[in-house]
Amino acid sequence: MLAPRPETERLRLLRLLMEEGAVEVLLLTSPANRRYFSGFLAHDSMLNESSGALLITPHSLCLLTDFRYVEAARREAPLFETIIYREGLASELPGLPALKKAGRLYFEPEFLSQGNFSRIAAALPQIQLEPVPFDPAGPRAEKWPEEIRLVTKALAITEAAVGALWDRMEVGVTEHEAAFFIETEFCRLGAEGPAFETILASGLNGAIPHAIPGAKKIKKGETVIIDCGARYQGYCADLTRTLILGSPKKWQREIYFVVREAQILALAALAPGRPAREVDKVARDFIARQGYGDFFGHSLGHGVGLVIHEAPFLSPRSAWILKPGQIVTVEPGIYLPGRGGVRLEQMVLITENGAQILNHDNHFYNF
Repeated sequence: MLAPRPETERLRLLRLLMEEGAVEVLLLTSPANRRYFSGFLAHDSMLNESSGALLITPHSLCLLTDFRYVEAARREAPLFETIIYREGLASELPGLPALKKAGRLYFEPEFLSQGNFSRIAAALPQIQLEPVPFDPAGPRAEKWPEEIRLVTKALAITEAAVGALWDRMEVGVTEHEAAFFIETEFCRLGAEGPAFETILASGLNGAIPHAIPGAKKIKKGETVIIDCGARYQGYCADLTRTLILGSPKKWQREIYFVVREAQILALAALAPGRPAREVDKVARDFIARQGYGDFFGHSLGHGVGLVIHEAPFLSPRSAWILKPGQIVTVEPGIYLPGRGGVRLEQMVLITENGAQILNHDNHFYNF
């Protein structure tokens, strides 16, 4: 017997969530959810532009898009009826059979602009618009085998690109040049491109966790934080390494050791059934005991898949419980204003019995 299309099983799970939440008509406008549940591959290039939306009921599936994407939509999302809108999404909704007798239309509040909300409300005055009472992205947290393969491939490309830079990095190169080299390597190695804008921060800029690479030249003796990821067939990777050009100073050696030890402790704490916030606490408490608690201000990690930051989240406030099939990052850091910083990141698959580190590179220091 042939295995069902992934979208078929994903839609079944989504409809179960809809039934539990008494949601009869759901409008999905998140690009990642649109792709996950339909197979439609188009990207949204800007916040004020959309390649389409899904309208899902217990008995119907519609993909609404414009003329530019209609042929791709029909080919890539055969489970859905493709409907072309010529004057925007809102203008097409009143004529759809799925909405003729609907009293409520549920939407994703984080992925529907105020402008689109107002236009849809005006086009459907008889229908109440309600935020969906569950997270449609929730099912994406547990990866299918094919998704794990694609994330692993994206990570392998990322590691190869960072390794190539590691071998070539030299004093005098600008941050921007180094970041551009990595992203060029992504494409040369078969990726679609970067999963996010590459972070490359040297010297004092290393105290800024999400520093933007600029014209600053990298100097001898500086720490260089490299945070990047390739995108492969829609799936993302996320990798951070810290390079030190020349002999490390005492403070660099010290915070590197603390960050690395915190990471090792957190990796050992990953297991199915473990609350994600407890794993964050393991690393955070260790860093605090070493006197650097005030210099680690972001969460320990996050899920990675069709987008670079998705569930589950490893943070002090997280309500997520770790489950087999989830892929998470573990990325503690210490950032010292006026000096620089260190961040190290691994990607990990939660398994039935524990956790599997997906990384294969060895770009760590053993001071």
